[in-house]
Amino acid sequence: MNPATSAAETTEGWELALLVLARGEGGTALAGQARGAHDPGDLDAAFARCAAVTKEHSRTFYTATRLLPADKRRAVRALYAYCRVADDIVDEPGEEREARLRQWGQAGTGAAPAGDDPVLQAWAATRDAYGIPAHFAGQLVEALADDLGHRGYDTFDELARYCYGVASTVGLMSMRIIGWSGDPSLYAIRLGVAMQLTNILRDVAEDWRNGRVYLPREDLERFGVTNDQIGAGRVDDRWRALMQFQVARARRLYAGARPGVGLLHRDGRLAVTAALELYSRILDEIERRDYDVFTGRASVPGWRRVALLPLVAWRAYRAKPPKGAEA
Repeated sequence: MNPATSAAETTEGWELALLVLARGEGGTALAGQARGAHDPGDLDAAFARCAAVTKEHSRTFYTATRLLPADKRRAVRALYAYCRVADDIVDEPGEEREARLRQWGQAGTGAAPAGDDPVLQAWAATRDAYGIPAHFAGQLVEALADDLGHRGYDTFDELARYCYGVASTVGLMSMRIIGWSGDPSLYAIRLGVAMQLTNILRDVAEDWRNGRVYLPREDLERFGVTNDQIGAGRVDDRWRALMQFQVARARRLYAGARPGVGLLHRDGRLAVTAALELYSRILDEIERRDYDVFTGRASVPGWRRVALLPLVAWRAYRAKPPKGAEA
């Protein structure tokens, strides 16, 4: 599928704008097609560190990556760890965060040496082995740097641009590791925005404590929800209506991302399907809490994760390229 033509018939304006960003300076969303996995050298300790970081910070992602072949599994965990450290820098105290973040970004894009940091070493080996375009990591760091001076977002289009920077770029890099046919870029963008929106809905209270409100101001005004209400953690009919609207939006994005699984190499479909299905179930948990995201963190229980595995396997097995897409 050519995102500049056929995608225009089925996508929102913000999606088309993000596809342009995905193309980068090379003018194509597929710049950097994977060169194929090859041994990055004696980096076992570095990759083990990345696996530990992944397991510590995201049980859902760690579980999903267990379904990948060993070489792709450790590469995707190196990608996650690189992004995770960048995100942690944003949460550090002090005024040196932006300088530290940009240094991390330069090392991550290859503009500076990786040095002795095990995460950077593993990521550099992964980036070089799979031919991952540098502009994706650059866009990630730029989005995180912009968020240091967080001023909120007036519209969903603005929020989607942020979600692209901090999440869709991760999907676009991941697909270089997994491999594909056709062009799954649009679907990777949708999945990233869906997952980041899910994070935002789950973490409203934590973000408020950190001085951030990510929900678009146009939506807050539409449903009559104020920042004071968010600060007070008050769940009423207005809050429920706002959350129902956002949950439905996220579910549409997950549904719009799902066809892209059929464009991925078969040995990566199970892991991506698991990530999509497990993460989308956080929305179910938010609903079970009657949209109270203030008194606890919505998460998918372990038994429910296990119960989802047959559905995950079935959907991964049945995945086919979207109609009209190149196979």
